[in-house]
Amino acid sequence: MPVYEYLPHELARLDVLRKATGLDLNQVMEHVRLAREREARASTGPQEPKSLSELHIASLQHNQWRRIAHVMTELQMPVYEPGEDPRAGRYEEQRLRRLEEDRAHDGKPDGQALIELLRHRVYRITGRPLDEHAPGGAGFVVHLMASSLSEAAHRAWKAYGRPEGTHRTSHITSVEQVLPEPGELF
Repeated sequence: MPVYEYLPHELARLDVLRKATGLDLNQVMEHVRLAREREARASTGPQEPKSLSELHIASLQHNQWRRIAHVMTELQMPVYEPGEDPRAGRYEEQRLRRLEEDRAHDGKPDGQALIELLRHRVYRITGRPLDEHAPGGAGFVVHLMASSLSEAAHRAWKAYGRPEGTHRTSHITSVEQVLPEPGELF
C-alpha cells in the first residue's frame, strides 16, 4: 500500500521550520512580511483546478511564519529553535501517527501491512496554449506530487502536452520542484 511519507502541508510546514531555525524575531518578522506578499500575489494569480495550489502553499507558509513569530514572542526566544516550540514536536508526532494509522487501515491483521513510503515532492507545472488567441488562451499553473523531476515532467506531458491530453493544444513551459526546496530534506 503506497503512503506519502510527507503530505504537502507537512512539507510546507517543515520548510518553514527549517528556514526559521536560528533566526531572531526581526528576521522572522521579515519572513512574515515576505510570506504575506507571496500569499497576496498568489491570490491574484492563475487559479488552479486542484486544492494543491500556489495559493494554498503560500497560505500554509504565511500562517506558519506568523505562528513562529507569536511563539517566539510568547516564549521570549532570542532565536527560533524548533526543540523549544511545543507545536513543532507535535507536528512530527502527528505525522508519525498518520503513518501508523495508514498502516493499520491497510486491513492486514496485527499491523503486518506492507506499506511503501513514497518520498514525493511538490512540483509546479506551468504551460501555455499553442494558439495564444484561442478561447481560454491564458497560461496555466498546476501543482502535483511526484517522486522526481522526470516523473513530474512525464505526468505533465501526458496530461497537458500530448494531443490527447486535457489541454490538447498546450506547451509545458516549466516543471520545477517547490516543496521541499531542491536539495533539502531528501
